[in-house]
Amino acid sequence: MSEPATPPTPAPVPRKTRRSLLIAIAAVLVLGAGGGVTAYWAARRAPAGGDAKPHEAADAGLISLEPFVVNLADQGGAHFLRVSIRLIVESPAQAEKIQKNDVTLLRARSAILELLTRQTGDRLVTAEGKAALKQAIATRLATVLTGTTVLDVLFTDFVVQF
Repeated sequence: MSEPATPPTPAPVPRKTRRSLLIAIAAVLVLGAGGGVTAYWAARRAPAGGDAKPHEAADAGLISLEPFVVNLADQGGAHFLRVSIRLIVESPAQAEKIQKNDVTLLRARSAILELLTRQTGDRLVTAEGKAALKQAIATRLATVLTGTTVLDVLFTDFVVQF
């Protein structure tokens, strides 16, 4: 009679293939762990409010100014700027004091108007021009708002019409 059928045995996997598979798995684990550690480290080091320091956001005061619409200093005088500006100052108490004092607020608006009317449209449409304008506003307001430091100048609306 015939012998019982035995199931076929699988062919042995070559040692080289096993070794390559183990190396690939180890590499994936090492890279994954490194990525996880890097993500954790980056998340712990990042400030809470993006670029701002965490204590600045909680301690700072905000001054909202009415929108400005001015003629620019371009040839022909037909170019306009419409901009809304907010100022970040050292404390909410300073912001409240400035906003309640009409004379101080009007002096600040006047100083900003003087700066805006000296600008040209070609300069203001560049990132460098906007950054320079922010710096100029903060510097000019340092003389107008005595006893108050302007931490940042924010443009919430900025349109140049040619």
